[in-house]
Parts: sequence; structure tokens; C-alpha cells
Amino acid sequence: MAADLSQIVKAYDVRGVVPDQWGEELAELFGAAFVQVTGADGIVVGHDMRPSSPGLAGAFARGAAGRGADVTLIGLCSTDQLYFASGQLSLPGAMFTASHNPAQYNGIKMCRAGAAPVGQDTGLSEIRALVERWTEEGAPQPAGRTGTISERDTLADYAAYLKSLVDLTRIRPLKVVVDAGNGMGGHTVPTVLDGLPLELVPMYFELDGTFPNHEANPLDPKNLVDLQARVQTEGADLGLAFDGDADRCFVVDEHGVPVSPSAITALVAARELAKAPGGTIIHNLITSWSVPEVVRENGGTPVRTRVGHSFIKEEMAKTGAIFGGEHSAHYYFKDFWNADTGMLAALHVLAALGAQEGPLSELVAAYDRYAASGEINSTVADQKARMAAVRQAYEGQEGITLDELDGLTVTATDWWFNLRASNTEPLLRLNVEARDPNTVEQLTEQVLGMVRATD
Repeated sequence: MAADLSQIVKAYDVRGVVPDQWGEELAELFGAAFVQVTGADGIVVGHDMRPSSPGLAGAFARGAAGRGADVTLIGLCSTDQLYFASGQLSLPGAMFTASHNPAQYNGIKMCRAGAAPVGQDTGLSEIRALVERWTEEGAPQPAGRTGTISERDTLADYAAYLKSLVDLTRIRPLKVVVDAGNGMGGHTVPTVLDGLPLELVPMYFELDGTFPNHEANPLDPKNLVDLQARVQTEGADLGLAFDGDADRCFVVDEHGVPVSPSAITALVAARELAKAPGGTIIHNLITSWSVPEVVRENGGTPVRTRVGHSFIKEEMAKTGAIFGGEHSAHYYFKDFWNADTGMLAALHVLAALGAQEGPLSELVAAYDRYAASGEINSTVADQKARMAAVRQAYEGQEGITLDELDGLTVTATDWWFNLRASNTEPLLRLNVEARDPNTVEQLTEQVLGMVRATD
């Protein structure tokens, strides 16, 4: 009987519990299917620090080599380091990680040559169909030629490439606390920041896929608490927190206060526009109003997209955008094959802060102009009915516009909110922004009252 992969093949990647939902046998088939769908004669494979990652990556490599592809193993790496290798070597790539998920999970993020995304509409559904067929009919016959498997260290080249994209020559001495969350930031940060005038205070740099200190998910405020406290006790200039596969970076200021990813998006956008005047900047529809405002003030063109990296990357390719940012602290750069790299965003923050004398809180204040609720999740039995109720409440009101680019966005002169359904869980996600905190509070209460109604 064919394996049911519906629980582990998601919109953009493969992800599930090891060994309950998948393991090395399936990983080998995924490697074979990846080569068949991409038509690649060579691929690059990397992995994070989870206990199951080396075995899964090795099995995938065997499957790929069995289909005739030469495999370059780059070993322990961050996801953006894998994207770097895919871009620099012009090879399709596979990264074994479950990002911020708990220790028992693992997964595969796949890309075509040049770090182009592989998702449901760009090859992942075909890969899934092949794996399902082979589990029913038996593994495919070996190719006429078995590919080679070799190893290559890309960390130093990755670090040098990132530093070549940012002017770091004017950085004054800074004290930086970095929380790697026992994830891959502990592997990449020392090499990337080496040689800069920084006093680095490391937290949880030991690579440990069981995450003994806290979840490697800085989007959840409870996982920033240790970093916030340490920044204050150290009298540091700022703090950086990376997620498990170190492709996202979160920033806290000298007071230990988290800096909104929208403010970081606006700051980096202004810096990228200084290098490429008149450029296009992508932002998803739940980033702050401040992002398109700053882009326009700096002579750029803002383009609003749906939430999700496949939409951002597609729009970047279509428009030739120089930079894109999301509320979830994913930052995308044209100079990085349109792929996301939190590490490059961190270098921009360090360069901007280090080139002037003021503290980070003052620097980002110019980019953080509105009050916001953050993302609030509600478990609902009928997503469509609740969305319809909210839509009905605001439809036809004077001075209010509605759009459905991604969920429902309701916009007035002084506020907006977006309500959208999760693809994978029975949740509705609410984001509210306004010119003052009271309006945010009142609007949030009003909308949640409708979302969570039990009629």
C-alpha cells in the first residue's frame, strides 16, 4: 500500500515526527524523487543539529545518487547557508531541518538551482506523488550511472559573501548578546561576526537538537525572555535571537525591548534603496503601514503580497525587487538569490547602529510609527462562517474598504486589521494596527468578540 504522506508534505516543505511519521527509508525515496522531478545531475544537501538529521540527509543523498546525481554534502549548516550553496554552486538543494519545531520533528526544505523555491505548485506535489507510488510499487530501478557523494565546507565562503553585501567599515565597537537557542546560529554566528569590532556575548551556542533551554522559536515572546534579561544585565547595545535553523533573526534594543520585524524591514529597505535608488520593495499585507511609507519616502516602490515565502519570492522574481520583508522576521534579498537570510538582516542592523552614536531604540523609532496587536490566534470550528460574520459587520460602512488578497483586510483612515485562516489548523489569525494603542485594544476586542462568538 502506498504511504500516506498527507500529514508530512506541507505547502512549502516536508515536516513530521521521526520515526513515527517518517524516517530514513522515506528520505531515500524523497532523494530519488527530488532528482527525477528537478532533472538535476548534481545537488547539494545540508542539515541542522537535530539527532535524526545526519541519518536522514545521508539517506536522501543515497537516493539522489541512485538516480544518477552527484551529491555535495555540506554537513551542519543554517538554512540560508544551504541557499547560499545552492546559489553559488548553481545546484538544487535540500536542507534537513524542522526549523523551530520540537526535537522529535524533522523535515526537508527543498529548492531548485539558485535557491528557487520548491513548493506544492513548483514540484513538491510531483515529488510526493512519486514517493507514494514507489512505496506501493517498490523503489525505482537504479539509473545507468550512480552519482558520487562528496563533502564540502561552505561556512567561510557563506560568511565572506554576506559581509561583502554590507558596508561594515564604519561600525563603532558594540556589545551584542546573541541567543542561538541551541540551534544553527551557534554554528554560523561566530564565523560571520568574526573580525568585526563587536564584543559578542553568546547564549546557548551549544548545538543541541533537544533544545534544553527553550524552544528555538523567537516569534513566541516567552523564548525571548532570557535574551531580554541578559541584554540589560550586560549593558549591551542590542540582542539578536535566531530560530532553530537560523534563517530568521529577531532583534531586541538596549532596554531589552523587542524591535518589530516591520521596523527592521523598513530600516533595511531604506538602506537597500540607498544602494539601488528607485527599487521595488516587497512586504506582506500584515507588515506595518510604516513599511510602505518609508519605502516611498526613500524613493522606492512598495508592493504588497500575501503571507508566505513562496509568494514573496515569486513577486520578487516578477518585479525585480531588491528586498522583501515579513512580519515573521523573514528577510529576502535580491543579492541573495531572492532567498531569505536573517543573518544578512542582522548585519544591516549592526551596520546602521554602528555607523551612528545613538542607541538602537532611537534609531528604530523612526521606523516604528504605529501601535499593533501582534498576531492573535483563535481556535474556531467554522472558519468560513466566522470570517463571513466579520465581513458582514464592516461591509458597506462609509470610509472603510475591504480586500481579500489574503483572508480579509479591513482598512479605515486610522486603523486596519487582517483576519486570515491557517492552512494547517482550525485557527483564525488576527493582526490589528492603529495610530494609537487604545484603538488597537478596542478594535481587537470588537473583532475577537465576533471571531469567538458561540452562536
